[in-house]
Amino acid sequence: MINTLKELCSLYGGSGRECSVREYIMSRIPEDAEKTVDARGNLLVFKKGKNRPHNKVMLCAHMDEVGMIITYITEKGFLKFSCVGGINVSALIGKRVVVGEQKISGVIGVKPTHLLSDEEEKIYPSKDSLYIDIGAESKSEAEKYVSLGDYAYFDSDFVQFGEGFIKGRAIDDRAGCAIMLEMLKEELLYDTWFAFTVQEETGTSGATNAAFTIKPDISIVLEATTASDINGVSGEKKVCSIDGGAVVSMMDRGTIYPKELYSKAFEEAEKNGIKAQTKTVIAGGNDARVISASAGGVKVLAVSVPCRYLHSPSCVIGESDLTECYRLASLMCGVFSDD
Repeated sequence: MINTLKELCSLYGGSGRECSVREYIMSRIPEDAEKTVDARGNLLVFKKGKNRPHNKVMLCAHMDEVGMIITYITEKGFLKFSCVGGINVSALIGKRVVVGEQKISGVIGVKPTHLLSDEEEKIYPSKDSLYIDIGAESKSEAEKYVSLGDYAYFDSDFVQFGEGFIKGRAIDDRAGCAIMLEMLKEELLYDTWFAFTVQEETGTSGATNAAFTIKPDISIVLEATTASDINGVSGEKKVCSIDGGAVVSMMDRGTIYPKELYSKAFEEAEKNGIKAQTKTVIAGGNDARVISASAGGVKVLAVSVPCRYLHSPSCVIGESDLTECYRLASLMCGVFSDD
């Protein structure tokens, strides 16, 4: 599963541009599963299990990642951009990127500190003040390699470090995709649906279509969520912690999760020796928001990998947490199918 995650994180696929990620995942779908791509670009997979389920269960993970879209090219060949998805300006300044279909190397620039006025030094740079430098000397030269509407992505290596840590780009939500691919390799206890969705980072619209197509009774959303177990943060503000196990949400800014599913997840985790924790801050959101409100309503559970520095080129997770999320998702898929 770590190798699968590494390969997924090497691919570029912003919201609405998930083609390369989808093609990779399709190449890994086993022959005994049925797959289809809908009009929005969601990859929907059905795999038969040993038994027919009482409840139709859908696993869900999004393929897209945050990125940047080129909106203007200056006369000197610098690229202006807007963010596709939520990226804090602190995660942008000075970062390496790849741009456009040709994957041109670039760096995100900003006015240097020694040229700032006293007033400017007191103000954090705005996104509007940033630009991408690809080494072009003019607008005409830049236009040979980049067009308006092209995407730019963080350029960051996948690295295993410390005692079981992983650093990489796009772990949100290639981690969820890796877990689902691992589940698809196994012999399933019950018939199960898997939805690899598009455009989560820009409003969760892809999952809307997937849920209306599949019409599940229960959906398990696999995600990466903010871990703030870092220097200077204590108590509930840590949100969740690396090496604390799978994160089961009670509520976020888009969804109030059914108490019976939330409680059942912790009950089953304890019985089966799976490490699990909850989010202690009501923040963020994911595909569960639109899935829960689709058709006549769907019960949802979110199982997330705790991740430091989310939506940056250096997302950090723990290998053990990825494993615990896989274990809990597999277990709850069977429990909910038979409940």
